[in-house]
Amino acid sequence: MNKINQLFHDSNNRKLLSLYFCAGAPTLNSTTDVILTLQARGIDMVEVGIPFSDPMADGPVIQDAATTALRNGMTLRLLFQQLQSIKSEVTMPLVLMGYLNPIMQYGIERFCQSCVESGVSGVIIPDLPFDDYLHTVKPAADRYDLRVIMLITPETSDERIRFIDQHTDGFIYMVSSAATTGAQQSFDEQKQQYFRRINQMQLRNPRMIGFGISNRQTLESAQQNAAGAIIGSKFVTLLRESAGNTNAALDRLFAALQQ
Repeated sequence: MNKINQLFHDSNNRKLLSLYFCAGAPTLNSTTDVILTLQARGIDMVEVGIPFSDPMADGPVIQDAATTALRNGMTLRLLFQQLQSIKSEVTMPLVLMGYLNPIMQYGIERFCQSCVESGVSGVIIPDLPFDDYLHTVKPAADRYDLRVIMLITPETSDERIRFIDQHTDGFIYMVSSAATTGAQQSFDEQKQQYFRRINQMQLRNPRMIGFGISNRQTLESAQQNAAGAIIGSKFVTLLRESAGNTNAALDRLFAALQQ
């Protein structure tokens, strides 16, 4: 069974926590250490960002991390090499998150094959058109038992959400707002209404809520309305401020999530 499906199957309604960071930031060779440390500290799933020069869905924090990673010399080929070196040690699901351009340049079939060879269980491609997913990416991903995770936002129609739910597997990434990534202090009533609307749809796939989770209020709101939470910008900031010390960044993150 794919590790993503296994995670949700075995969770027994325990609320999951997934963290995002950008490969190659803050240092070129920190990627493997970050992953293994997160696993050792009990994180359920990790999203590894593929740095790109024009990350349109990301806010300043992740844009800055991507710029740092590219300046450090991170490439998709190097990332796969790094991941392959720790494949035998990683038991949790790894999900690559990146934009379509570098993946297309690498080659869809080759990309899916490299994912499996390096222990990656799923991919998130924010700018992937759904038609291209259905006709080009999904057939290749299915050949390698790779999950392609799609995003929904408050603006996504019920019809579209049901279509996504019908044609995907693994989990659905619920973006908390239509804005770019970045920490928020609270989820207002409008976002709560969105969460309730999706809950009432009783979708087939489990959901994870991301974008803006940085404290106790936003974490608990995400956990109450989905299978778990995804934290990106807050962790990326703390990782940078901790000079790449993953344990120190995690200590600060866990403290922030209690406030």
